[in-house]
Parts: sequence; C-alpha cells; structure tokens
Amino acid sequence: MSDEEKDYIAAPSPTEQMVASKPPRARVEDAVDPEETAGDKLARKRDYLDGFLKKKPEASSETGAGGALQEAVIAALKEIYDPEIPVNIYDLGLIYGVEVSEDKDVVVTMTLTTPHCPVAESMPAEVEIRTGSVPGVRDAEVNLVWDPPWGPDKMTDEARLELGML
Repeated sequence: MSDEEKDYIAAPSPTEQMVASKPPRARVEDAVDPEETAGDKLARKRDYLDGFLKKKPEASSETGAGGALQEAVIAALKEIYDPEIPVNIYDLGLIYGVEVSEDKDVVVTMTLTTPHCPVAESMPAEVEIRTGSVPGVRDAEVNLVWDPPWGPDKMTDEARLELGML
C-alpha cells in the first residue's frame, strides 16, 4: 500500500468531519435553572393569580352596556313570542341591539323574519310598549331595520333545539 493510499484511508470522510463539527445536543438538564426549586415556581404562579383573585368585581352601573337596566329590558323582551314560531323574539335573533343611555332612554334595534310578516305592524309597537314598561326606563324607541336580513343562523341554540333544528 502506498503512502497516498494510507493518507486517503486515514483522513476523515466529509461525513465524519460534519459529525465532529456539530454542536452538542441540548439537554433538559441544561435548560433548567438550577437555583429555582419547585417551591419557587409554585410561589411565582400564586403571585400571578394573587391580584386577579383579590380584585373585587366592578360595580356595574344601572345604565350602559351590561347594566342592570339593559338586563331587565332583555328579560322583558324574552317574554314576547312570535305568534307563528314558539320561540321568544330575543332567542329567535330578531333583536340586534339594546342600548341604554345615561338618561335611561332605551333604543332597541330589531328586525322581523320577513317584511311581509303578519306581525310587521304590531310587533315593533309591542316591543316599544314592553320596553317602556320596564321600571326605570324613561323613554323607549324601536328601530326596525332590514340590513342585515334575519336568517336562521341568528337564532340561539335553545331556539334551534325548540324548533327541532339541532
């Protein structure tokens, strides 16, 4: 065997050179901070939730979104049923919005299932009367809109269940 053959055989292959030059693999032991114990981690998590758990719920005002007056109006609207469908108009998805101002004026935005609905003339008036009868409401207004049009996708799951659509 010649000297060149010996050098060729003794020289590392390109694959061996790549393996030798790769950095060491990461190990879990290397990633863990050795100064932090399990107790320290638990204490840190408790501190994270500490402020959240001690925070008192904000007193909801009577007016505005999520207020007591808005909830009372929604409860009153849930008592109105469509005469053709045995589901209340709120769960049916006919009520698009209930806004309560600081002066306790309520604006209800609603639609009907179709423009030719048999209750097209009486339903908005009934909603206005029922909304105005809620204690604390100064004035009630109903805005009847057709855009976006009503569709079965606007119904709650309870309404779909009642109508056998689930």
